[in-house]
Amino acid sequence: MRRFFKFLPLLFLAFAYGQEEAVKSVYFEFDKYSLDEKQSNEVLDFIKNTDSTRIESIQIYGYTDDIGKDDYNFILSSNRANTIQCVLTENGIKNKIIVTIEGKGKILIDEDVLENLPEKRSKNRRVDIVVNLKELPKLVLPGLYNMLQRDHVVGDHIYLENILFDKGSSHLLTKAKNELDKVALLTLRYKNLEFEIQGHVCCTPPNQKEAIDKDTKKRQLSVNRAQAVYKYLAFRRVPKNRMTFKGYGNTVPLGKEPEYDRRVELVITKI
Repeated sequence: MRRFFKFLPLLFLAFAYGQEEAVKSVYFEFDKYSLDEKQSNEVLDFIKNTDSTRIESIQIYGYTDDIGKDDYNFILSSNRANTIQCVLTENGIKNKIIVTIEGKGKILIDEDVLENLPEKRSKNRRVDIVVNLKELPKLVLPGLYNMLQRDHVVGDHIYLENILFDKGSSHLLTKAKNELDKVALLTLRYKNLEFEIQGHVCCTPPNQKEAIDKDTKKRQLSVNRAQAVYKYLAFRRVPKNRMTFKGYGNTVPLGKEPEYDRRVELVITKI
């Protein structure tokens, strides 16, 4: 089969009421509806370069110029639309995604349009490929809180102001236990939440990221602080499979007074 048409790409995004479209127009020469290999590949590249996870449906509309009889132009516009459909389906695009294949026939030109008439007619000899895209999910960034909430996103930090420790110690103070009692109640109420308990230290030598626990004499103070919170919450009947713990040493300072780095934070890992 001889293939003659000229390809001029047009790609834009249209936003209206949350609906997004990617549109490509394929322009044909007069009275032609076939594609050559290069032009077919350009059509396929248009689809491939569109996020496949967001493609909801594809619509194909064929058109002709205003020369010739209506019946003939309707058939020609339909043939042009069918040509595009064949290229897509023969290269793995499922028919169920292509919801519209329609020949629209001729596009009339206003009678008072005389300048550049051949160019205007050439732009009407085309097929429009309309890819309807699913709306992008709303991006919610992790935040910083001072207590567990009903609605969290993965990565949220819960900085508990009263979960502070004496220097070199991993023992929970009374005010820390009172704070953790509240955490336990909320954890049992919000049954979907899972979190990591992160232990921190301050005031270590420049070449040491971890501090020594004065009770165990081992350099794992941040781990012991996180584990102390883990054990207390487990004692308060928080399921162990919803918690993990880890020591971060001095790697995440708050930039405040040193005592504020002798802390434990919760970080949401699953919702």
